[in-house]
Amino acid sequence: MDRGLGTRDRGPGHLPPTTNALVLRTDFSDDGAWHEVCAAIERPVDGFQAYVDFVDDPQWDGISADEIVASSAHDKTHRSFLFVVDATAIAGKEHAVLVVDLQTEPGRTFRAIPSEMWGVENNLSLANMDFTEFADAADEDGVFRGFPR
Repeated sequence: MDRGLGTRDRGPGHLPPTTNALVLRTDFSDDGAWHEVCAAIERPVDGFQAYVDFVDDPQWDGISADEIVASSAHDKTHRSFLFVVDATAIAGKEHAVLVVDLQTEPGRTFRAIPSEMWGVENNLSLANMDFTEFADAADEDGVFRGFPR
């Protein structure tokens, strides 16, 4: 999978149009960790996978969740959420990726470990579940590690 959808022709104010969910890199401090996170997101789990496109462009370096929500106002794909690989995801042992609601409660967030992102992406993309269901199922530290079995 291409790990570098460019945005140079659109500038940091506009997210690139894609049919898949976006994984937006906002921390450029560790290329190795970025590649680890991408590989973990792409790795199938029990035959399931997240359908995502990666945005790896330094123009997005340091952008906040609030700025992402503002950028999404011009999003012609009308995506309802996106994933953000920020400093916390890069530095954290679990590489928990920030998930940002862009539609129902714009700016609401939770984190998801890469091995659970397929469920978040699949269900939110198909509107099988709501953002709230995942956010409310996150552990006390705000990280979604899956539903109890």
